[in-house]
Amino acid sequence: MTINTKDLLTQLGEVVSLPSISSANTEIDTSNKPVIDYLANKFESLGFSCEIIPCSPEENGKFNLIATLGSGPGGLVLAGHTDTVPLDQALWSVDPFQVTEKDGKLFGLGITDMKGFFPIVMEAIQPLLNEDFKEPLIILATADEETSMQGARTIAELGRPKARSAIIGEPTGLKPVRTHKGIMMDSIRLLGESGHSSDPALGNNALDAMHAVISDLMLYRAELKNRYTSDLFEIPYPTLNLGSIHGGDNPNRICGHCNLEFDVRLMPGMHIETVRAEINQRVEAIVQPLGIQFELVPLFTGVPAFFAQENSPLLKAAEQLTGHSGISVAFGTEGPFLQQLGMDTIILGPGNIDQAHQPDEYMSIDMIEPCIDILRKLITQHCLY
Repeated sequence: MTINTKDLLTQLGEVVSLPSISSANTEIDTSNKPVIDYLANKFESLGFSCEIIPCSPEENGKFNLIATLGSGPGGLVLAGHTDTVPLDQALWSVDPFQVTEKDGKLFGLGITDMKGFFPIVMEAIQPLLNEDFKEPLIILATADEETSMQGARTIAELGRPKARSAIIGEPTGLKPVRTHKGIMMDSIRLLGESGHSSDPALGNNALDAMHAVISDLMLYRAELKNRYTSDLFEIPYPTLNLGSIHGGDNPNRICGHCNLEFDVRLMPGMHIETVRAEINQRVEAIVQPLGIQFELVPLFTGVPAFFAQENSPLLKAAEQLTGHSGISVAFGTEGPFLQQLGMDTIILGPGNIDQAHQPDEYMSIDMIEPCIDILRKLITQHCLY
């Protein structure tokens, strides 16, 4: 490490050591409260005023943090989520809950996506703590970004924090992101009638019906591709992925139930509820004549596509500091929720998304100092002058 302080590596190790797995599977889902408490303690020691905000009651054990230095209107939010995806520890070559330094990289679960962002923020602000903050610097740490995005939803519903600008420190290779696709994930659940497989008339095969549904979804996918295009994205059209299917219980029984889970990556201009309504209408038209019961169940509410505001001052400043024009990415973020609060928002952070969500997640050490420098300059521009 070439960073001038010993604290950074220690703090990266401490935040990674605190499990905060977010999962729809309640058996492996964990609270993020230890991470929130840790960050609150650290930012309070730096002079920030900290408020811990619980998510809605059904999200038991999930919390957000708003840490504020300075006061008044305007200001800058540096935001990130405190949860990680689940892991298969047997596939890791190092301890996922301990930062391991080797080959110019720091390994650990969440080091890139994205708990490691917070100690880097602490390092960036250290030399500025004795300055006179004309506008506030606000740190926002959220819960459950990897599943429901309930943390960001709670914050948006509360209508705070309020600031002029916001940076979400997701791993972008230190290139400012001006747009990303949205995402929705739904389940189609068909209920037929089981029976002895020797006579099809003894039941109503849900898997046969799902075959027709899948065929129509593939047609719908092609329609979406023709309907929405944008050269901003490497994949310049919406995608519909058939991700998981389960049905029946035995080969010699008529399949009585079948569930299909899929996602749609939405382009700017597409609306989640419109797509969901179109799919519902198409599936209903297929299964109703077959006498199959049907339910379309959102697996989570969904995240709309994100596009930075036109002529964004923050994007222009980030482009000048990084030397990169704003880019587009396929992954979703909490950006739309911060935009709802009226903030000029971009995505910019260290690490690369292709190192996230996999064993031996790592951050390249050579990204840390440039990130600190960029954040320090953006804080100075937005909060000190």
